[in-house]
Amino acid sequence: MHGIKPFTSQKSFLRFRYHADKISRGPIIKRYGYEEKILQGGLLPRDPKGKALPMPVYKPTDAWSEKKALFGQNDYIDILGNENIHPARILYNVPPWLRGVGGNEFRVMIRKRKMLGKTNYPLARPTKWYQLEKRISWLYKFLNRKTRTPIRSR
Repeated sequence: MHGIKPFTSQKSFLRFRYHADKISRGPIIKRYGYEEKILQGGLLPRDPKGKALPMPVYKPTDAWSEKKALFGQNDYIDILGNENIHPARILYNVPPWLRGVGGNEFRVMIRKRKMLGKTNYPLARPTKWYQLEKRISWLYKFLNRKTRTPIRSR
């Protein structure tokens, strides 16, 4: 037993800390060096010196610009105009595969694939083409499994 020494700690730990000791050191400094970026000096945005920023000059919009004046000019062409122009032909800002299409999403996607498949779309945008094919496949399975088909009498 003479060769074995009992373990003694080389460090002394402060086991008890008292609230009064913390108070005596002063307030705890939190977020040292933090700078508030949100302006809290009034209603208008301010520069760092405290002066109000100038308001933008009011410019009234032109109510009779060409775009606003001609808005909706072709809405009633099928009622008021000649019969030679179909209303679907007037939709200039709509993609061609979507003009005058009727039906559900599956039919629209089939029409899109049919029209874009003839162009270089599959080579130019392979990811979009893959997503289109995947969506058509999913809708095909969904419509065949989940929708009811009418019972035909023989």
